[in-house]
Amino acid sequence: MAKVNANYEVVYIMDPAIGEENINALIEKFKTLVETQGTVTALDNWGKRRLAYPINDLNDGHYVLMTFTAAPELPQELDRVLKITDGIMRSMIICKDA
Repeated sequence: MAKVNANYEVVYIMDPAIGEENINALIEKFKTLVETQGTVTALDNWGKRRLAYPINDLNDGHYVLMTFTAAPELPQELDRVLKITDGIMRSMIICKDA
């Protein structure tokens, strides 16, 4: 069966206390991970914003939105890496084609 690529969006929130250098390193890490098996179509760094509700006693978070095209296996791996990475407070991956 042929591999079918789909369009996905991932939004993740990072702890701003980890510093600008570490934030940029994590953004590049996730972008590189996606580019190994897919194509990043847009990367939007929203910056530091107020959270809707406190997460781990924090009121602010650094938001990033990345849109990409990949095979169905990649979002599972990206989700796994996001969950085990220190500094990531929340993340959500959605398929835009569904």
